Amino acid sequence: MARAAKPKSSPAKPARTARKAVPAPRPRAGRWLMGMLTRLLLIAVALLLLVVLLFKVVNPPITYTMWSEGKRLGAPVDHAWVAADDVAPVMLRSVVAAEDANFCTHWGFDMTAIRAAIESGGNRGASTLSQQVVKNVYLWQGRSWVRKALEALTTPVVEAVWSKRRILEVYLNVAEFDEGVFGIEAAARHYFGVAPDALSATQAARLAAILPDPKRRSAARPSTFVQRRSGQIRDGAATIRADGRAACFED
Repeated sequence: MARAAKPKSSPAKPARTARKAVPAPRPRAGRWLMGMLTRLLLIAVALLLLVVLLFKVVNPPITYTMWSEGKRLGAPVDHAWVAADDVAPVMLRSVVAAEDANFCTHWGFDMTAIRAAIESGGNRGASTLSQQVVKNVYLWQGRSWVRKALEALTTPVVEAVWSKRRILEVYLNVAEFDEGVFGIEAAARHYFGVAPDALSATQAARLAAILPDPKRRSAARPSTFVQRRSGQIRDGAATIRADGRAACFED
């Protein structure tokens, strides 16, 4: 009897090798972008510190506002730099009394004035002298969120690096006092024919009174409003001298 043929055994299948896990692609683009943004931020901070440190000791030769006003008028503006030591002390006190009575006590922003401005619906200003210096020296006029953001970033740096007297000195030298007239040196001679160190308390108060609207107000031919406002400023300048709020910028 013939034996039944044994079924052929199928060849053994090779064991499956485990697939190696493919690592997820690294987010190179995201890391590169973050690195670039970080570098740009550091460069911006370095430039900010550089320009603030520079004008701590170097007088700004011109501002964008002066340049644009000269271009509009078709002639250079009337401007000459004068040191704070060569300005009548009552002029410094008058500007503080008019624009920023808490100048010596804040760090660049007057929170009390800001809250009052918010409560009044934004009908009153709350910018400090420090903020105005930043706007006049480094930025431009006009209302925009971009300018306000840059002003908010730069003001604390200026407050940290410059002295209060330096802030006031720069302010007095770049402020506009009439059409094409910038700085206290040009303003004193333009309105009263005197050097800034010879300004009287009344003259200083009138100059401070026209600062918010120099193109429509005159210190030499004061309106009823300017006369009333300058009287308030004169009293305020005497008050801040008496109560010590001028100590941070007085010699």
